[in-house]
Amino acid sequence: MKIALAQLNYHIGNFTANNEKIINHITRAKADGADLIVFAELAIGGYPAKDLLRNAQFIQRCTDSLHEIAQACQGISCVIGSPVVNTDPEGKPLYNAAVLLAEGQIQHIYKKSLLPDYDVFNEYRYFEPNRSAACVEINGEKVALTVCEDLWDDDLSNSYVGDLVAELRLENPTLIINVAASPFSYTHFENRINVLKRSVIKAGCPLVYVNQIGAHTDIIFDGRSLALDRNGNILSELKGFSEDYTVLDIHAKASVSTERKPSEIALIHQALLLGIRDYFQKSGFKKAVLGLSGGLDSAIVAALACEALGAENVLAVLMPSKYSSEHSVKDALDLVANTGCAHQIVPIEDIAKAFDQTLSEVFTGRAPDLTEENIQARIRGTVLMALSNKFGHILLNTSNKSEAAVGYGTLYGDMAGSLSVIGDVYKTQAYALARYINREREVIPLNTIVKPPSAELRPDQKDSDSLPPYDILDSILYQLIELEKSATEVVQSGFDEILVNRIAKLLHNAEFKRFQAPPILRVSPKAFGSGRIMPLVAKYF
Repeated sequence: MKIALAQLNYHIGNFTANNEKIINHITRAKADGADLIVFAELAIGGYPAKDLLRNAQFIQRCTDSLHEIAQACQGISCVIGSPVVNTDPEGKPLYNAAVLLAEGQIQHIYKKSLLPDYDVFNEYRYFEPNRSAACVEINGEKVALTVCEDLWDDDLSNSYVGDLVAELRLENPTLIINVAASPFSYTHFENRINVLKRSVIKAGCPLVYVNQIGAHTDIIFDGRSLALDRNGNILSELKGFSEDYTVLDIHAKASVSTERKPSEIALIHQALLLGIRDYFQKSGFKKAVLGLSGGLDSAIVAALACEALGAENVLAVLMPSKYSSEHSVKDALDLVANTGCAHQIVPIEDIAKAFDQTLSEVFTGRAPDLTEENIQARIRGTVLMALSNKFGHILLNTSNKSEAAVGYGTLYGDMAGSLSVIGDVYKTQAYALARYINREREVIPLNTIVKPPSAELRPDQKDSDSLPPYDILDSILYQLIELEKSATEVVQSGFDEILVNRIAKLLHNAEFKRFQAPPILRVSPKAFGSGRIMPLVAKYF
């Protein structure tokens, strides 16, 4: 059987554009001689639609779209993901389904069995799980239809059918189809391939896996859809971070690929570009504004924004104070010259003096401290938001994950923004990312990369005055956040107890700041935001 894999970028709720794209690919696949075309999980309506799934009009549009797309399936079959109404009065109102369309009709509906409720997933909020598993015949093939998590059988505690692939194996399937919406993280792809290969070996038949691509604010889908032969060898791998399409003979013999896989930093780079680009395109915005300090983080965000949106759509704003070093201003201007973006210089020293004078009586008898430093950051945030309002630009936040973790940022100041571009990138990763951006030419000035990082809010300030070296800090944070270890466990792995407890306390105490932070582009296994939900007022161990 010839199968077309359609890896597409969907826009949540944009039924007209999505349906047109889907039908065009059905027409294309039919012209290419395909017997079947496969689309991703919840391609109808887009994913994650969140509480739009509770909206009756949204669900009706999904149902109407299924019937419209079915009409295009004449002489070709289609498997596509969609929410489907649960007609049983018991349970949740919807199923997350893989729907088989052929000859203008809905021929079969398979309902997802394993509903993830960890990290960024919350499918039990909307969907009822499937309680049975069975194959369906498609063009002479006995096909085991599955939806994403159904193949991830490491934790079967939420399954009503046990080991789904083992259950389906009893029916001797000749093909597994898995429609998926599997978000990107820089550690996820190898796990994904291992899961798919394990399913192939267990079922003893080839597998087709079609994933979404695209970004939906914080969550990024990397695509990289796959077809595996019955031995688990890769027949075809679609592109990462872009739409792609192929037609293949599922029973062909796989050839050994010698293609070099991209590095972790290269993947993060691609993911962040897609995240920025889709956020603007799907929101209907074109231009971005950001504060450019001459430091590493703002330089990375500016470079990424210029690459994703075009330099002509990026405005970099330099806001020097009396503490800004001459080299920082020069580094910022060098980056402007290297990227070709527009820039404005808005000095804040006089504004800061006005605050000092206005508050002098109230602050009588109190020495300058963090308050005055934060005022400078908030002045900058106000200037950036004024430009955003006046010119209709979207403000990009430039904080990194290390800073966000320990609260090294000012609410309503340098934490302002509509989208946090590198809020899931540790500082040590940021250095590697800067060098990757400079892989072909110098975009980010070398001095920006090699100089000691500083917020420049007081004389001779360095990040190291407040924080341990970033390689140590990030190693501790990774264990506390990604690995979800306790401070005691981190100490047992060889770190200083006093330092670990201090970092853990900073992490917990900064939760109220992160609660008010902009959405963060997720590139790691555990990003702040929907993937890590913690109480604001709790006594932590």
